[in-house]
Parts: sequence; structure tokens; C-alpha cells
Amino acid sequence: MSNTFFKRLAEQNTRYQYRLPSRNEVGKFVEEMMRFLFPITQDCSRSATNLPDAYAKLQQRLLCLLEPLNGNLGTNHEAVTEQFMEQLPDIYENLLLDAQAISDNDPASIGIEEVIAVYPGFYAIAVYRLAHAMVDLDVPLLPRMLTEYAHGLTGIDIHPKASIGKSFFIDHGTGVVIGETTEIGNNVKVYQGVTLGALSVSKSLAETKRHPTIEDNVVIYANATILGGKTVIGNDSIIGGNAWVTASVQPYSQVYHQSEVKIRQTVF
Repeated sequence: MSNTFFKRLAEQNTRYQYRLPSRNEVGKFVEEMMRFLFPITQDCSRSATNLPDAYAKLQQRLLCLLEPLNGNLGTNHEAVTEQFMEQLPDIYENLLLDAQAISDNDPASIGIEEVIAVYPGFYAIAVYRLAHAMVDLDVPLLPRMLTEYAHGLTGIDIHPKASIGKSFFIDHGTGVVIGETTEIGNNVKVYQGVTLGALSVSKSLAETKRHPTIEDNVVIYANATILGGKTVIGNDSIIGGNAWVTASVQPYSQVYHQSEVKIRQTVF
């Protein structure tokens, strides 16, 4: 390998604005956090850890994750870690509401234990809520690393800056996309393949609201696409499967994709 290439790498490395933890370390944090909050599943090779010890271990791991970002934080990584950990009780209560909503609305569910242990929708929501708490603390990039870790495991892409209310339900989940400036109210149900996206991907719109607002008690069925920062889906509305929506919808509306069936002529 030539010295020119090594020089090129060294020069580029000095230009990076951030230093980040590894994806592997981010994954360990997520898995340990899920086991701490919901010790329903157990690793046969692990001995049980009491809650105070598990909490201390999580705190130490988060300190380690934040340390490379120390120069990019508004305060030091110790203070950010403490502030994040103080939010865990509220995050936990919201996640129990999410799990219950999924269990109550899915006829196939036998209880929140199954939801917590195996449902990809719940897993993606849980990681989103952890990441969003970091966003509120102005932690750069690390929240996105958390949600992308969940994205890789579940196929559900939730931007950590999106705003999502209580009792959120994602069923099946594969292919769900929830953009950065999306606002979702309480008791919203979303099915697989739903996109809450932007009408334009122009970089000049980065600081504007580009994604839709979904009000309380809305149901969005499979493969529906809702686009635009000015698009508001009014409360208690139903968006049918495969619908394409780029304009606001009044509360209590029903929007459906209109299919057309034609009988082809048989040719002999």
C-alpha cells in the first residue's frame, strides 16, 4: 500500500466533525437496555443481574458511548448520561402503553409478554423512544445510530426527531418509514409499508417541516403513503391501504384507494 493512500486517509480523518462509538457498542447498549426494562427474555449463558447492578452497567455503557462526542455536547457526557437515565421511568411507562396498545389491537396477540419479546413494531418503537430522549438532550448522531440499529433488525425506519404520542401501534411493520419532522398524536395505528414522508427531498428544506401531521386515533392501513409538511390527517380518520395522500384530511374522514377490476376477454 502506497504512502500516498495513507496520507490521504490521515488528511480526511482530520476533517471529520464527529467521533462516534462503534455500531457494535451501540447494539450492545440497546440490547442491554431492553433486557433491563423488560427482563422477559433471558440469555441462557448469562447469570441473572440484579436491577441496581444492571442500571449501573447501563449508565457506564452510555458514558462510554457519549465520550467520543464530548466536544459536540452542550455539556459534559457525565451530565448528559445522568439526565438521560433520569428519563427512564417516563420512557418505561410510555413503552408499557405502547405494548398494551399493540396487544389490545392485534387479535393474534396473547399478551404484552409476546409483544415485548417478539413484535418488531414494539422493538422499533422502544428504540425510537430511547433515541428521542437523546434528541431532547441535543445529543448529535448517536440517536440516529440507535434507530438505524433497530431499522436493520426490523425493517422499520423511524427518525429519532419525529414526534410520536402515547399508545402507538405498528403492526407487522416491515417497510414503515416515519420521517424526521413527522408529528403523530395519541392512539395511532400504522400497518406495514406505510410511508410518512416528504414531497421534496431538496437539501434547502432541511430546516422546514417536510413530513405530515397525524392527529389522535388515526388508523393508516398497509402501504398507504402520506406526504408533505402541510398535510394534516384529522383525528379519528381512516386511511385505507395503498392510498396516496398529499393534502390535508378533515377529522373523521375515510380515504381509500379506488381499485378498478376489468374482466379480460378470453381469446381462443
